[in-house]
Amino acid sequence: MDTDRELILEEELLILRHSGEIPEIALHSTLYYLCEDPEGPGLVLAAEERDSLLDMALVRAREIVLRDLDPANRDLGMYRGVKRSIDNWRRYLRFCERNGRDGRSFAGEVRRALLDFLIRELADVESGARRSCVNCSREELAAFARDLGLAPDQLPPGWQELCPAGERER
Repeated sequence: MDTDRELILEEELLILRHSGEIPEIALHSTLYYLCEDPEGPGLVLAAEERDSLLDMALVRAREIVLRDLDPANRDLGMYRGVKRSIDNWRRYLRFCERNGRDGRSFAGEVRRALLDFLIRELADVESGARRSCVNCSREELAAFARDLGLAPDQLPPGWQELCPAGERER
């Protein structure tokens, strides 16, 4: 591979790695630029080059799923709550499915992050250190846990109390 091609692909990999909220759109933009855009380099990508670009978009998508399950992010402006993580998890699975990838292989990491988040959130709320930032209903949270391979009784005791009162009966 020539040096110019390598540099162009490396730059696009970096763009994908640091893309915004929807890495799949960034991937399509990258592929358009590289292959079809009249002002782009007009590359014909090898399968392994396409795979590398897809892999980087998936890395970013996984990071986005985990971002809202990280207690360290709860007070940051980028934090959108567990509900956003649920939405991003579903988006990630659809993205994987459309691209012939196994999105379920990531479920264990998300499961651990969810459990760690809930344990920390419960401890902080019970100690009075903060109010709950969980922004989804009990049903949504239980469905997310099930989708990750957890039964609701495997969640930490008291998790239901973290859910907003107005959302509980939906």
